[in-house]
Amino acid sequence: MRLDGRRQSSNVEDRRGRRMSGGKMGGLGIGGLIVVGLITWLMGGNPLDVLSDPNLMSQIQTDNTEYVASAEDNELAEFASKILAGTEDVWTKEFNKMGLTYQAPRLVLFSGAVQSGCGSASSETGPFYCSGDQTVYIDLDFFKEMEGQMQAGGDFAYAYVIAHEVGHHVQYLLGILDQAHSAMNKSSKTKSNEISVRLELQADFFAGIWAHNDNKLFGSLEDGDIEEGLNAASKIGDDYLQKKAQGYSVPDSFTHGTSAQRSRWLRKGLATGNFNDGDTFSVPYSSL
Repeated sequence: MRLDGRRQSSNVEDRRGRRMSGGKMGGLGIGGLIVVGLITWLMGGNPLDVLSDPNLMSQIQTDNTEYVASAEDNELAEFASKILAGTEDVWTKEFNKMGLTYQAPRLVLFSGAVQSGCGSASSETGPFYCSGDQTVYIDLDFFKEMEGQMQAGGDFAYAYVIAHEVGHHVQYLLGILDQAHSAMNKSSKTKSNEISVRLELQADFFAGIWAHNDNKLFGSLEDGDIEEGLNAASKIGDDYLQKKAQGYSVPDSFTHGTSAQRSRWLRKGLATGNFNDGDTFSVPYSSL
């Protein structure tokens, strides 16, 4: 991505190196598909239940490793700040088109563990959005895991992660997130999972909208960027992760969408840049 000369966001809080006590956490996150939450998803459970596990929280409490930022860490922090600024620019314009005022989220950078408005979480949770304090949380080491463990690296892939979480913030501001959560609480487990998939695919679409319009504003995309994003989307599909872990998938347990679905909705946002094309809730579930 071309980011030279781009401004950094003033809505970034750097908590790297801070220590905290454990607790309970809730929220939505693209990275929750990895490591700790994966086992629960494979069993058809709620990924957020993992985060209330006392064993996990005790690990958070006893992790006293001192954090020392490397040059790479600081470069990633600057990168994340510029991407967040880009989402602010794009979504301010998009909300203006709808006659609305965009309220930008904060971005908290942390290391090891963090206390959010939804409770506490460890790095293993992955990046997540908490509507309780309208903040995106990310441990920058997640990007290194994307490159190493997932083979889904690249600057646009990392930008997609941030833009996806900001997409959840857009859903929150428009009332979509609360409506979906209310419907999920009244539904069967299978139906609730389907609503979760719709939420995640729309956040993928919103990430594509951001990229489309950011490129129009700043000429930010380079050759290979879109392929990086689509590769990342495919590597975090429920079916891909489940098959990799156990050799088969359990569609009723999907909470984020298949690789094909995630790639399709990200690509759609990238292609059109049109907010009105992203209604994942009116489409028949089998057609997502």
